[in-house]
Amino acid sequence: MRSPFTIARLALIAFLAWSCHGAPFAQTAGGPAFEVTSVRPNKSNDPASSRFPLGPGDAYVSGNLFSATNQPLIAYLRFAYKLGQGDLLGLPAWVYSDSFDIEARAQGSPSKDQMRVMMRSLLAGRFKLTTHTERQKKPVFNVVLAKARKTGPQLQPDPEGGVCSTPSRLDLPSIPCGSVGPVSASGPERGRLVGRSVTIGQIAGILANPFTGVDRPVMDRTGLSGTFDFSLEWSLTRDSAQKPPLQSDDDGPGFFQALEKQLGLKLVSATALVDVLVIDHVEHPEEN
Repeated sequence: MRSPFTIARLALIAFLAWSCHGAPFAQTAGGPAFEVTSVRPNKSNDPASSRFPLGPGDAYVSGNLFSATNQPLIAYLRFAYKLGQGDLLGLPAWVYSDSFDIEARAQGSPSKDQMRVMMRSLLAGRFKLTTHTERQKKPVFNVVLAKARKTGPQLQPDPEGGVCSTPSRLDLPSIPCGSVGPVSASGPERGRLVGRSVTIGQIAGILANPFTGVDRPVMDRTGLSGTFDFSLEWSLTRDSAQKPPLQSDDDGPGFFQALEKQLGLKLVSATALVDVLVIDHVEHPEEN
C-alpha cells in the first residue's frame, strides 16, 4: 500500500470558483451517501469518460447512477467540490497520474449537487480524504457591466423567472431550466457556454475554468437581479487570461472580447475574501 499523504495546515489551497453559489462544503460524515459503490484502478490507455460532465457546470443526466471511467482523482475532487481552474499544488503525483473507475448508485433521483455531496462521502471513505475550508483574501475577478445599465445581445432577461414554459428569445440548445454549462460550438477551436434562466451569480461561477482561461474566482458585481438566458461563444486559441491579443475577424473574438461584445460584461482584477478548500489528508485506496 502506498503511504498516506498528509499536509500541514494551510499548506495547500484551491480556489472555489463557486464560493458564493454552490452547496456548503462541510465535512460529510453522517450526511448523504451512495448506497452501493465501486472504486477500481484503471491502467488502460482507454480515453476517460463519464456519464455526465464532471466540471463545475450544471449539465447533468438525471437518475441515481454515477459512473466514470479512467479518471484521475483530481477530476473527482473537482467534481465533488465544484472546483474551477487550478491545480491543487503539492498533492502527490498519483492524484494526477493514476486513474480510477468509480461507479456508485444512490437512492431516488438526486440532483447533480446532491451527487457532489455524496461523492465527498465516497472520497472520505475510500481515499481517506479530509478537508476543511477557510476564508482568505485572494486575487479575484469582479464581473461588471461594460456599459452602465446595458447588457449585451446574448444576455437576455428571463421574464418568467425560472419557469421556462416558453421558448427562449436566444437560439439555445435543449438544456434544463436553471442550468449553465458548456455545449457544442459552431466550429472547431471554439468554445461555447450557455445558460437558461440563470442568475448572474451562476454565470460568474462558471467563468473560472480551463475552458475559458480565467484562473481566478469570479465575483458578481453587476448589480443585476433576476434570471437570464445567455449564449457566449469565443475562439479557444487566441486569448489569454491576462492580456487578450489582437485577432483577425475570421478567427472570431477571444474570450474577453466575446464576453464584452456578446454579454455586455467585463472582468476587472480585484482582491476579496473567498472560501478556499484545504486538503489535509489523502491516501491511495485499496482495490475493491
